[in-house]
Amino acid sequence: MKLTEEYWNNCYQSNDTRWDLGKISPPIEAYISQLQDRELSILIPGGGNSHEAEHLLSKGFKDVFVVDISPFAIANIKSRVPHFPSNQLHNKDFFKLNGTFDLIIEQTFFCAIDKNLRSSYAKKMAELLNSEGKLVGLLFSTPLNEDHPPYGGTIKEYIGYFEPYFNIEIMDPCYNSIEPRSGREVWIKMIKKGK
Repeated sequence: MKLTEEYWNNCYQSNDTRWDLGKISPPIEAYISQLQDRELSILIPGGGNSHEAEHLLSKGFKDVFVVDISPFAIANIKSRVPHFPSNQLHNKDFFKLNGTFDLIIEQTFFCAIDKNLRSSYAKKMAELLNSEGKLVGLLFSTPLNEDHPPYGGTIKEYIGYFEPYFNIEIMDPCYNSIEPRSGREVWIKMIKKGK
Protein backbone atom coordinates (compact mmCIF):
# COMPACT_ATOMS: atom_id res chain seq x y z
CA MET A 1 0.00 0.00 0.00
CA LYS A 2 1.35 3.43 -1.00
CA LEU A 3 0.85 5.86 1.86
CA THR A 4 1.01 8.94 -0.34
CA GLU A 5 -0.34 12.46 -0.05
CA GLU A 6 -3.29 11.31 -2.15
CA TYR A 7 -4.00 8.39 0.21
CA TRP A 8 -4.08 10.64 3.29
CA ASN A 9 -6.05 13.38 1.53
CA ASN A 10 -8.68 10.79 0.65
CA CYS A 11 -8.85 9.73 4.30
CA TYR A 12 -9.48 13.29 5.46
CA GLN A 13 -11.89 14.15 2.65
CA SER A 14 -13.98 11.03 3.28
CA ASN A 15 -13.82 11.48 7.07
CA ASP A 16 -12.04 8.15 7.42
CA THR A 17 -10.06 9.38 10.41
CA ARG A 18 -10.77 6.71 13.01
CA TRP A 19 -7.43 7.43 14.69
CA ASP A 20 -8.54 11.00 15.45
CA LEU A 21 -10.03 11.27 18.94
CA GLY A 22 -11.45 14.72 18.23
CA LYS A 23 -9.44 16.01 21.19
CA ILE A 24 -6.00 15.69 22.73
CA SER A 25 -5.30 12.23 24.15
CA PRO A 26 -5.24 12.11 27.98
CA PRO A 27 -1.63 10.82 28.31
CA ILE A 28 -0.28 13.65 26.15
CA GLU A 29 -2.47 16.22 27.88
CA ALA A 30 -1.12 15.04 31.25
CA TYR A 31 2.46 15.32 29.99
CA ILE A 32 1.92 18.84 28.63
CA SER A 33 0.30 19.94 31.90
CA GLN A 34 3.59 19.45 33.75
CA LEU A 35 5.76 21.34 31.25
CA GLN A 36 6.97 24.62 32.74
CA ASP A 37 9.02 26.13 29.91
CA ARG A 38 6.66 27.88 27.48
CA GLU A 39 9.65 28.75 25.25
CA LEU A 40 10.18 25.13 24.14
CA SER A 41 10.27 24.55 20.40
CA ILE A 42 7.82 21.69 19.80
CA LEU A 43 7.12 19.59 16.70
CA ILE A 44 4.11 17.39 16.05
CA PRO A 45 4.95 15.18 13.05
CA GLY A 46 2.20 13.65 10.95
CA GLY A 47 0.02 16.01 12.96
CA GLY A 48 -3.23 15.50 11.07
CA ASN A 49 -5.94 17.61 12.71
CA SER A 50 -3.44 18.17 15.52
CA HIS A 51 -5.50 18.65 18.64
CA GLU A 52 -2.17 18.47 20.46
CA ALA A 53 -0.89 21.59 18.70
CA GLU A 54 -4.14 23.42 19.37
CA HIS A 55 -3.93 22.47 23.06
CA LEU A 56 -0.31 23.61 23.31
CA LEU A 57 -1.18 26.96 21.75
CA SER A 58 -4.06 27.41 24.21
CA LYS A 59 -1.64 26.80 27.10
CA GLY A 60 0.73 29.56 26.02
CA PHE A 61 3.28 27.60 23.99
CA LYS A 62 4.07 29.74 20.95
CA ASP A 63 6.87 27.81 19.20
CA VAL A 64 4.66 24.88 18.08
CA PHE A 65 5.08 23.33 14.63
CA VAL A 66 3.01 20.78 12.73
CA VAL A 67 4.10 18.83 9.67
CA ASP A 68 1.75 16.67 7.62
CA ILE A 69 1.91 15.32 4.07
CA SER A 70 -1.79 16.04 3.55
CA PRO A 71 -2.69 19.60 2.55
CA PHE A 72 -6.26 18.78 3.55
CA ALA A 73 -5.14 18.06 7.13
CA ILE A 74 -3.18 21.34 7.29
CA ALA A 75 -6.23 23.20 5.92
CA ASN A 76 -8.35 21.61 8.67
CA ILE A 77 -6.05 23.06 11.35
CA LYS A 78 -6.07 26.51 9.71
CA SER A 79 -9.86 26.41 9.58
CA ARG A 80 -10.35 25.19 13.15
CA VAL A 81 -7.59 27.34 14.69
CA PRO A 82 -7.39 30.45 12.48
CA HIS A 83 -4.92 32.18 14.81
CA PHE A 84 -2.39 29.33 14.44
CA PRO A 85 0.72 30.87 12.81
CA SER A 86 0.72 29.77 9.15
CA ASN A 87 4.52 29.65 9.04
CA GLN A 88 4.40 26.94 11.71
CA LEU A 89 2.15 24.64 9.69
CA HIS A 90 4.16 22.65 7.15
CA ASN A 91 2.55 20.66 4.36
CA LYS A 92 5.44 18.37 3.46
CA ASP A 93 6.95 14.94 3.86
CA PHE A 94 8.27 14.56 7.41
CA PHE A 95 11.46 12.96 6.09
CA LYS A 96 12.23 16.16 4.13
CA LEU A 97 11.68 18.49 7.08
CA ASN A 98 14.57 20.65 8.27
CA GLY A 99 15.07 22.47 11.56
CA THR A 100 15.64 21.51 15.18
CA PHE A 101 13.30 21.25 18.13
CA ASP A 102 13.45 20.78 21.89
CA LEU A 103 10.53 18.36 22.01
CA ILE A 104 8.76 16.13 19.50
CA ILE A 105 5.35 14.72 20.40
CA GLU A 106 4.43 11.37 18.86
CA GLN A 107 0.70 10.73 18.42
CA THR A 108 -0.38 8.17 15.78
CA PHE A 109 2.37 9.08 13.29
CA PHE A 110 4.76 6.16 13.85
CA CYS A 111 1.88 3.70 13.36
CA ALA A 112 0.84 5.42 10.11
CA ILE A 113 4.09 5.23 8.16
CA ASP A 114 5.30 2.25 6.14
CA LYS A 115 6.88 -0.23 8.56
CA ASN A 116 10.02 -0.26 6.40
CA LEU A 117 10.61 3.38 7.38
CA ARG A 118 10.75 2.82 11.13
CA SER A 119 14.55 2.87 11.40
CA SER A 120 14.60 5.99 9.22
CA TYR A 121 11.95 7.53 11.49
CA ALA A 122 14.11 7.02 14.59
CA LYS A 123 17.17 8.48 12.86
CA LYS A 124 15.23 11.48 11.51
CA MET A 125 13.73 12.16 14.94
CA ALA A 126 17.23 12.34 16.41
CA GLU A 127 18.36 14.65 13.60
CA LEU A 128 15.45 17.02 14.26
CA LEU A 129 16.09 17.28 17.99
CA ASN A 130 18.41 19.71 19.71
CA SER A 131 21.07 18.36 22.04
CA GLU A 132 19.28 16.40 24.77
CA GLY A 133 15.95 17.00 23.01
CA LYS A 134 13.08 14.69 23.89
CA LEU A 135 10.78 12.42 21.91
CA VAL A 136 7.62 11.81 23.92
CA GLY A 137 4.27 10.20 23.21
CA LEU A 138 2.42 7.00 22.43
CA LEU A 139 3.06 3.90 20.35
CA PHE A 140 0.77 0.92 19.92
CA SER A 141 1.96 -2.18 21.79
CA THR A 142 -0.04 -4.77 19.85
CA PRO A 143 0.44 -6.17 16.31
CA LEU A 144 -2.65 -4.47 14.74
CA ASN A 145 -2.78 -4.53 10.91
CA GLU A 146 -0.41 -5.96 8.32
CA ASP A 147 -1.83 -4.46 5.11
CA HIS A 148 -2.86 -0.92 6.13
CA PRO A 149 -2.31 1.56 8.96
CA PRO A 150 -2.36 1.66 11.88
CA TYR A 151 0.61 -0.69 12.18
CA GLY A 152 1.49 -1.93 15.63
CA GLY A 153 4.45 -3.70 17.15
CA THR A 154 6.14 -4.60 20.41
CA ILE A 155 8.35 -2.85 22.95
CA LYS A 156 11.18 -5.23 22.10
CA GLU A 157 10.94 -4.28 18.41
CA TYR A 158 10.77 -0.56 19.20
CA ILE A 159 13.86 -0.63 21.40
CA GLY A 160 15.85 -1.88 18.40
CA TYR A 161 14.83 1.16 16.33
CA PHE A 162 15.41 3.82 18.97
CA GLU A 163 18.36 2.62 21.06
CA PRO A 164 21.04 3.68 18.53
CA TYR A 165 19.90 7.31 18.75
CA PHE A 166 18.17 7.75 22.11
CA ASN A 167 18.53 7.08 25.80
CA ILE A 168 15.20 5.42 26.50
CA GLU A 169 13.97 6.86 29.78
CA ILE A 170 10.45 5.40 29.61
CA MET A 171 8.94 2.78 27.32
CA ASP A 172 6.20 1.26 29.44
CA PRO A 173 2.56 0.25 29.14
CA CYS A 174 0.46 3.41 29.29
CA TYR A 175 -1.69 3.67 32.43
CA ASN A 176 -4.05 6.46 31.29
CA SER A 177 -5.02 5.53 27.72
CA ILE A 178 -8.55 6.15 26.50
CA GLU A 179 -10.75 3.10 27.07
CA PRO A 180 -10.67 1.65 23.50
CA ARG A 181 -6.85 1.76 23.56
CA SER A 182 -6.40 0.62 27.15
CA GLY A 183 -3.72 -2.09 27.36
CA ARG A 184 -2.73 -1.44 23.74
CA GLU A 185 -0.46 1.60 24.09
CA VAL A 186 3.03 2.21 25.35
CA TRP A 187 4.17 5.57 26.73
CA ILE A 188 7.59 6.69 25.49
CA LYS A 189 9.99 9.32 26.73
CA MET A 190 13.41 9.32 25.10
CA ILE A 191 16.33 11.72 25.20
CA LYS A 192 18.57 12.22 22.22
CA LYS A 193 22.02 10.73 22.76
CA GLY A 194 25.02 13.05 22.75
CA LYS A 195 27.49 12.80 19.90
